[in-house]
Amino acid sequence: MRKFLSVFVLIGLFAMPSVANDLARDTSDPMFLEQDNEIFTKTSLTYWDHILRGGQSVSYGLNDRLSIGATVHYQHDFNGDEDGFSAIDLGGIYRIGLAANNDAHVISDVLFGFKFGGSSQVRTPDYADSTYYVGLRIGRQWAGMTLAATIKSTWVFDDERGVAFLDFNPESYFRIAPDWRIGAGFTIRKATHKDPIYHTDYDQEWLHFKLVRQYGRTQYIGHVDYEFESDDAQVGVRVNILF
Repeated sequence: MRKFLSVFVLIGLFAMPSVANDLARDTSDPMFLEQDNEIFTKTSLTYWDHILRGGQSVSYGLNDRLSIGATVHYQHDFNGDEDGFSAIDLGGIYRIGLAANNDAHVISDVLFGFKFGGSSQVRTPDYADSTYYVGLRIGRQWAGMTLAATIKSTWVFDDERGVAFLDFNPESYFRIAPDWRIGAGFTIRKATHKDPIYHTDYDQEWLHFKLVRQYGRTQYIGHVDYEFESDDAQVGVRVNILF
């Protein structure tokens, strides 16, 4: 935990938020939410622990407070046989608190969703059948920076590999130039038990860094994530497009 906090504080001290920008188009902002009738797509590619994973998500703003969407991933395991599609994630975000409605200008959202389907070869929490989650995220946006935190609880229902886990994810995000942003954060995951088949630990501690380049309503993101429990790193790229 001390490693997380020290890096998090250093990012906040040395990144100088100074550039005002259109927050409604900043899709990498941790408190971003689609506006009425907007369509938002995310295409991602990541590599971690001999696994190459591609993902696609599409979400739609029903109004200025509610967004719904779907996400699916496919992974290829270069060191085993856990290849296949993830469960389809159907979820939403509802904005329960607006910045204009409180003196602290804090924004708050409820996250919710469920997953169904998924490959029988890939029995991990992100790829399992019958997965439900609910969460809360809160944050504060300024012209040059955003601070946010999310807490989410997930339940995976499976006869052999069922598990429940809790994620805590604080983030800092800085608009350092008109078209450049940087972000940092960490994720702490606590699970009810280990994988009963492979005896691997679902508990994780991630440190995240990302660099964002914006072109109009499109963003290109590169990220590096380090996981302390496994002492391994994940690298990836993502393309965000707002229609």
